[in-house]
Amino acid sequence: MATTTAAATSHFFGTRLSNKPTSNKQTSNMGRVSAFFNLPAKLKPQPKKKEVKKVKQPESDGLVWFPGAQPPEWLDGTMIGDRGFDPLGFAKPAEYLQFELDSLDQNLAKNLAGDIIGTRVESTEVNPTPFQPYTEVFGIQRFRECEVIHGRWAMLGALGALAVEAFTGVAWQDAGKVELVEGSSYFGLPLPFSISTLIWIEVLVIGYIEFQRNAELDPEKRLYPGGKFFDPLGLASDPEEKERLQLAEIKHSRLAMIVFLIFAIQAAVTGKGPIGFIATFNQ
Repeated sequence: MATTTAAATSHFFGTRLSNKPTSNKQTSNMGRVSAFFNLPAKLKPQPKKKEVKKVKQPESDGLVWFPGAQPPEWLDGTMIGDRGFDPLGFAKPAEYLQFELDSLDQNLAKNLAGDIIGTRVESTEVNPTPFQPYTEVFGIQRFRECEVIHGRWAMLGALGALAVEAFTGVAWQDAGKVELVEGSSYFGLPLPFSISTLIWIEVLVIGYIEFQRNAELDPEKRLYPGGKFFDPLGLASDPEEKERLQLAEIKHSRLAMIVFLIFAIQAAVTGKGPIGFIATFNQ
């Protein structure tokens, strides 16, 4: 009875049931029946995807100018003494928009502005020009050169202000006044030159040195020329020692620039030099 019912059902729906093992064709027919009655088909269990755990990238161990400060992306720590200090974004690479040429529509008698066709990033390069060798004025390489050169002058100036006041008793801001009255001198010893002659000598000597330095196109040699004139003891012959000395120089340069700024504010407010101002605390 059961076989007859199954056969009738099979004839009605156009399928053939048998006791044989299920073949691929029979599986396809069963799929038709499921589709006729809108029965949900059995879905094969999808293999579970392996959960990929995100590995937390280690934070940079580079030193920053302020605890917890995030350095900008253009300060990646590759430069000596880079502490990520650029709050105003002066060293950010400049991007320039490129426009098409404006076109003249003669029918409407008006100019159509050109569209933006892209951006251009100016690369920092050194050209053989005596006064402005860098192609990008606000480039980070030029800022580093200015920082090092100004820092060296600040170290000499701070040392000179302290030494002259200690030996002569004249504050650094009053040294020019004394020379105008008593004539040119150095450490209290008279010089056989007038002040105007000394100014011309300084202009010519420093101008020649800067002209020769700007003729150098290698950014490294522009700052650290080395050789028998600038490194007679060979202290920078070892690369590791050279890097340590460069870091020490940039630290001292920054400190000297801050110190001389304090000297200038102190002289403007109190009218005294650094040693004279400290001496007032003992009175």
